[in-house]
Amino acid sequence: MPLETLDPNPAWVADAYAETLDVLEAYRDEITYKIWCGDWCKDCRATLPDFGAALEEVGIPSTHIIEHSLDENKQGEGVEEYGIESIPTVVAERNGEEVARFVEDEGLPIAVYLADRLREELGDPTA
Repeated sequence: MPLETLDPNPAWVADAYAETLDVLEAYRDEITYKIWCGDWCKDCRATLPDFGAALEEVGIPSTHIIEHSLDENKQGEGVEEYGIESIPTVVAERNGEEVARFVEDEGLPIAVYLADRLREELGDPTA
């Protein structure tokens, strides 16, 4: 069941995130985003709509977005395997290997944080 919290924020302004979007777009077909969250979670509802808008803006294929809906006890698929303790958590994988992870309170918007980590780990595709 698709998570409502990933519905793109209609007020999100792509122009304000041009550099972030360039990185996400450059790795569009290489990165899979695994997202753990719950529609009941206030942190998820506050941050994931903007991330959903960023993913939509750069055309991330739906096959590269894997949603894991957790219950209010933060239980669900992949929790133990990925060591999920806080939500939202977004793991970016390339060829099945984790290359970046956003956890709940990193201090930056999810898309910005992950784009920065992808740039550090995989190189700046816009340079």
